[in-house]
Amino acid sequence: MSLSTAFTRRSIVASLLFAAAFLPAHADLRTPLTPENSVVLMVDYQPQFVFSVQSIEVGKLINNAEGLSKAAKAFEVPTLYATISAEKFGGPFFRQLTQARPELVPYDRTAIDPWQDPRIREAVRKTGRKKLLVSGLWTDSCVTLPVLSALRDGYEVYVVVDASGDVSHESHDMAVRRMIQAGAVPVTWLAVMLEWQGDWSKGATGAQVQKIAQQHGGAWGQGIDYFQSMIAPKP
Repeated sequence: MSLSTAFTRRSIVASLLFAAAFLPAHADLRTPLTPENSVVLMVDYQPQFVFSVQSIEVGKLINNAEGLSKAAKAFEVPTLYATISAEKFGGPFFRQLTQARPELVPYDRTAIDPWQDPRIREAVRKTGRKKLLVSGLWTDSCVTLPVLSALRDGYEVYVVVDASGDVSHESHDMAVRRMIQAGAVPVTWLAVMLEWQGDWSKGATGAQVQKIAQQHGGAWGQGIDYFQSMIAPKP
């Protein structure tokens, strides 16, 4: 190998390493979500945007979003609600979500990308957590854009796909694919709750998980009802 060839190869390697330092962060699949490393951003659950949702049945969407928010509260995971033009166009955040978390005041904004609002960006930064979970309406805009922005800023981003919706199956699916290609990880709300639980010996949160499952977990919740009424020992 000539000296010039070796120098060229070393230059290429050095250039690639330099470029890699500025690539978007990818979520580390090897590190589980925990209540200590997670922060949740729930975006634009408002009437104006849910009217046109076709990618998921609206009742199911609301159920899943409420389950996610209650799970975050049970595990004391910092949670942000965000609206867009609530007073002039979008309408209020879903009452099911504000009733579940009356302590949360939505950040109202005008930018389509919530990450462009410095209050939201700073609130996430102050948590000190790097695993950001995002859900909301619509998947291809007000969910995708903050996901891409947060990835650029070095966060490990998870998209709660079954608590998000869009105007068509195609728009939702293409948005999820785009986010995956950028480095985000698709998850579902029940899987997130169980990952936060981690171990059923944690009885305090375990009882809350079962209660949330009974309210929002569909067939699993019915299974818990059956066990408690038919199998569990009576006092």
